[in-house]
Amino acid sequence: MPVSRWHIIVAAWVALASETSVAAEKVGEAVLIRTSVTGQGGALATRSPVHRDEQIRTSQTGLGEFLFRDGTKFAVGWNSAVTIDKFVFDDSKTVKNLTIRAAKGSFRWISGGSASSAYKINTPAGTIGIRGTAFDFYVGANGTTAVVLFNGSAQFCGRNGCRTLNRRCDVLVATRAGVQDPRRLDQKTLRDLGTQRALPFISGGQALSGRFRVAGSGCLRTVSRTEAKSPVNRSAPAAAPEPPGSPGSPEPPSPPEPPSPVPGNPPGKGHPNNGRGNGGSDGSPNGRNDGDR
Repeated sequence: MPVSRWHIIVAAWVALASETSVAAEKVGEAVLIRTSVTGQGGALATRSPVHRDEQIRTSQTGLGEFLFRDGTKFAVGWNSAVTIDKFVFDDSKTVKNLTIRAAKGSFRWISGGSASSAYKINTPAGTIGIRGTAFDFYVGANGTTAVVLFNGSAQFCGRNGCRTLNRRCDVLVATRAGVQDPRRLDQKTLRDLGTQRALPFISGGQALSGRFRVAGSGCLRTVSRTEAKSPVNRSAPAAAPEPPGSPGSPEPPSPPEPPSPVPGNPPGKGHPNNGRGNGGSDGSPNGRNDGDR
């Protein structure tokens, strides 16, 4: 039986509707929006749904907090751009695949109830593998990426291999050329990233709501306290150099020895001078004989 034009149109419409339905699959919703945050359909507000393949952007002061269907929490800080690349949800309220592509900006990730292997974050410098984790990460305009761990563990794989974060407040920095070894987070990290606006949830530049706060996330304050307790006084001035000529100079002469008692004057014959003279030979205090008085 020949296929009519009508059947072709209906089949095409069903296929298009099915594709649109999959593309518009809801993966979560916004639970907090501050200033300006936009998605594919325009400005987002609290309780706005977010969908697979949706690109989320924030303004210079924008902040968005999102809750995914498996309980994962994802915060997007100021001047950021991120796309929800893949989302495969199963019937047990967990995801089989949740992939995020972060182009630039500052973010916080708190894993939900799905298997760690289901989560992946792609950045220009490499890929973050997640192990039941809470961490912040930053992606600079040149692709440089920094990851700061709060709990669990995370692995970053770049051009020169993979490195793993296991200790709270350790940071890992990666560029398009490769990934560096983990080290402790400090103010120098922000200088190395080229902006004090990086990692604003740690530095205090932006405040998250209570449900997105993580115990032990005040890493910069922790490092500052540790340095303050160090036995080395970093603010103490250096010792003054010795004046020229001091090395090798002879020591000053020792004071002279006190005079020995006068021969023939047995001890006990004189009287103390009490500070009024040196005393006479007969013991008179002012050096006068008894016959002179």
